[in-house]
Amino acid sequence: METSLPFYKKMFGIEPSKVRTGYAKFDVSNPPLNFTLNQVPFGERGALSHLGIQVASTDDVVAMKGRWESAGLTPREELQTTCCYALQDKAWVNDPDGNEWEVFVVLQDNLSEETQGAADKTCCLPTSVGIDGPQQEVQTACC
Repeated sequence: METSLPFYKKMFGIEPSKVRTGYAKFDVSNPPLNFTLNQVPFGERGALSHLGIQVASTDDVVAMKGRWESAGLTPREELQTTCCYALQDKAWVNDPDGNEWEVFVVLQDNLSEETQGAADKTCCLPTSVGIDGPQQEVQTACC
């Protein structure tokens, strides 16, 4: 985080919208990009934890989840979850390489570290997810 935060401030030309211990979020307007840094240890797989698509409403999350299901994908849903210092509704799907994609809406933002700490501890922890074959361990991280 020591070197990444200053680098991305320079690269994007903006300050992060949220900074917490081991966490920083940039809301880039042009091009539209929700970019988050999570300080987590990693081994063989690298540091990419997941990719996110931010939408305007829970209805949009549900619609995207339905579209993924109709296309034969196997999404999972997390509604009213406190993750990344925000209350969110989201759905997840894995690509063939095991990278997780999430579609999400932020319902309440900039929660305190205490609120995040009291929430479900599954945020930012590795989870095992099936990807049209054997179980693979993937990193589920905050967005």
